[in-house]
Amino acid sequence: MRKVFVGLSGGVDSAVSAALLKEAGYEVIGVFIKVWSPDFLPCTWRDERRDAMRVAIKLDIPFLFFDFEEEYKKGVADYMIEEYKTGRTPNPDVLCNREIKFGAFWKKAKEMGADFIATGHYAQAHEVGSKKYELREGRDKEKDQSYFLWTLTQDDLSHVLFPIGHLEKSEVRKLAKKFDIPVSEKKDSQGICFLGDVNLEDFLSHFIKTSPGKVLNTRGEVIGQHNGALYYTLGERHGFEVTEKETNSKPFYVIAKDINQNTITVSNDPIEITFHSPKEIYIEKVNWINKLKSSEAKKLEARIRYRQKRFKIKVEGDKVIFDEPQTAASGQSVVLYHEDVCLGGGIIA
Repeated sequence: MRKVFVGLSGGVDSAVSAALLKEAGYEVIGVFIKVWSPDFLPCTWRDERRDAMRVAIKLDIPFLFFDFEEEYKKGVADYMIEEYKTGRTPNPDVLCNREIKFGAFWKKAKEMGADFIATGHYAQAHEVGSKKYELREGRDKEKDQSYFLWTLTQDDLSHVLFPIGHLEKSEVRKLAKKFDIPVSEKKDSQGICFLGDVNLEDFLSHFIKTSPGKVLNTRGEVIGQHNGALYYTLGERHGFEVTEKETNSKPFYVIAKDINQNTITVSNDPIEITFHSPKEIYIEKVNWINKLKSSEAKKLEARIRYRQKRFKIKVEGDKVIFDEPQTAASGQSVVLYHEDVCLGGGIIA
């Protein structure tokens, strides 16, 4: 019997994943993963562990507790803080998946005899040839999480299972009731991977010293104030105050920032916003899950943000060329697609 370690978060998605795997005949071991959390955040992990344990008891599967506090602090939290210090915009969920869920978790599970690990991600891993795999979008396009999984490799996909990737969220809820899972009515978690619904500005303020600064228009005139330039990313429209504006004016968007001067530049003029949006960028730390075929090159698409509508691109080495200008910030993930297949991605340099 094949052995699979399932990451039980205490939520409905991972619980149904474990139930489906047991029903399919796997030897299922439930695992709750604890990570680092700063003292100033509410302590919720014990409640989540309790819910995960209740699921394991209901499904009659073994339950384990893995502590990856050190790995999370170093590989996710510290990296994220250092990136923000330099004015970049990292994605902690991408880091968390790479370092914890498909890194440390698999390493320890493998040492304990696991053939696979499984998570409740809305994504699909398909074997398309002898030891060749594809990462595809989840069937539920509103929940699809392939954007956060672009760092996975062929080796990862050979031992990763996504049991609910072929389902709609509504179907997962129905299955939770069918299996009589204790958390069937529990709301979905939000926010940063493992840390939850955290105010990012408040989180960063405990680690990075900053001060209020000036909001500028494209002519360099002061039209408002903000809480600290490093908190903002290009394309953002919230969190700063514009005092010099016309009545009923359109929303302002961040189009540039200067960390050294602690200023951000904003605009509500579509022409100005487009002018400050690049048509090409360079990416680093590139990962190709599947090599780009010549037949796919003309139909390549990308996302820079989660749930963003995909847009057409071309790739030339480490350069990504957009058909239309896009708001893109250094540190963000660019994720590449051909139809519903996630081919990989990179970090905006």
